[in-house]
Amino acid sequence: MKSLIVAAALAAALAALSACSQETDTKPLPVAMTDEAVGHYCQMYVMDHNGPKAQIHLAHTDHPLWFAQVSDAVAYLHDPERDAEIRAVYVSDMGAAPSWGAPGVDNWIDADAASYVIESQRKGGMEVPEAIPFGTRKEAEAFIAKKGGRLVSLADIPDSYVRAPAMPGAAEVDGAQSGGAMPAAHARM
Repeated sequence: MKSLIVAAALAAALAALSACSQETDTKPLPVAMTDEAVGHYCQMYVMDHNGPKAQIHLAHTDHPLWFAQVSDAVAYLHDPERDAEIRAVYVSDMGAAPSWGAPGVDNWIDADAASYVIESQRKGGMEVPEAIPFGTRKEAEAFIAKKGGRLVSLADIPDSYVRAPAMPGAAEVDGAQSGGAMPAAHARM
């Protein structure tokens, strides 16, 4: 009887571990943006801002972090102090967007698969430079022909493009500036 109880406990533990493993193995799907989505950094309603949006799914959370502009999400990905495990990142496909003012609520694409335009004439939702995602390279090139810019992948978006330098006069800790850089949109506010 005792060995049966031990075997049952072991089976339950293995089933729990298997469920945990499946959670981290399965990439979460994008979530449709709603009026209640609030930007991770700005704490403002995401839909109140023009341009592309982003959502980042973290391990062990049911809801994504929302970003009012893609550049903020890229800054989050570059943040050396971020310790959360990222399970998925989705961005608005501006090639499928109804307009710049209405980037869509469910036209999400995997951030790693997107083609980005940086350094264009078009500003993001916080009126600062934006990394504009497209589902295809052809759509990105057509945008560049109209609005200028440069085509890059997610991995090639420079940190300096999405993050403002450390603010002058920031507190020093052990001789080094603390606080580091912040998303460019929020450093200029």
